[in-house]
Amino acid sequence: MGAECAPAPPLIRSHPMPPTPTDDILTKVTRYNLIRDGRMLYIDVHEAISGSLAAPFVAVPNLINIIAQTQFQGTGHSEAQALEDCLKKIESIAFEDIFPQKSASEKAP
Repeated sequence: MGAECAPAPPLIRSHPMPPTPTDDILTKVTRYNLIRDGRMLYIDVHEAISGSLAAPFVAVPNLINIIAQTQFQGTGHSEAQALEDCLKKIESIAFEDIFPQKSASEKAP
């Protein structure tokens, strides 16, 4: 007979989560990369661990320190649903149009 495999370690949710201040939101993040026309952006899918989001899962396109406008973020009851919703919203949108634009008053002199 073959060697028995050790049981997988428990998921983080099986451990009690430390309390967070009431306004804080703690999420577990899965990152995807979308490459289009030689350019890349990230899509982070957030799962609420503590606190609440717009849905149980929220997919947020980002350029690390710049997040997409809310109309391009996907939501769903699963990671796959949130990612699919996000991808549908951005499928025909140029990357530069997904992110907030600086107004003339915000631009450096």
